Amino acid sequence: MIELRGINKSYGELEVLRDINLTVEDHEIMTIVGPSGAGKTTLLQIAGTLDRPDRGSVSYDGTEITSMRDRRLSEFRNRNIGFIFQFHQLLPEFSAQENVALSARIAGESKRKAMTRAAELLDMLGLSERLRHKPAQLSGGERQRCAVARALINNPGVIFADEPTGSLDSRNRDEICDVIARLRQELGQTFVIVTHDPSISLIADRVVNMADGKIVEII
Repeated sequence: MIELRGINKSYGELEVLRDINLTVEDHEIMTIVGPSGAGKTTLLQIAGTLDRPDRGSVSYDGTEITSMRDRRLSEFRNRNIGFIFQFHQLLPEFSAQENVALSARIAGESKRKAMTRAAELLDMLGLSERLRHKPAQLSGGERQRCAVARALINNPGVIFADEPTGSLDSRNRDEICDVIARLRQELGQTFVIVTHDPSISLIADRVVNMADGKIVEII
């Protein structure tokens, strides 16, 4: 599904990624682990088209996207990729349903269809009674489930997650792990997850270990 070939990235004198080669398969859960400074988040951002490599290529289903112009790349990202971050990044003035619907509205969907789809996703994630609640009225786990629904709204081929359980307690962490496993089973969703949380790696098909900007092992 996704192929990264010869990825190199530096910031000034700091070499962050060195000759990364990695393939992400359809419908798999992949976790990327390693110590702080290993290059995990940079790799995630390049694979997710949020950043560009200095050298190397990124392809989605055989389409090379590294050389796309910014506008076309943004359109591709909005249609094909979802993101979940450590902190939910929900807009505080909007309800849960409005937050989830926003990406669909940006993609050109009508308000009615976007809000209907948002309600369906929130219901699937156990938040049907929280549609009109704003982020401040939701628990940490509920906010992160809302962020998962937002990532799903445009039916992306892959969801990239950066420490999605990093700000959660153990109960809410286990809840998010269960959600990820269920979405892969029920929807065939693909996940690439940067994490320090061994609980998520337990549900992964493959674990990519990184150190010093390199992949050192794939389990």
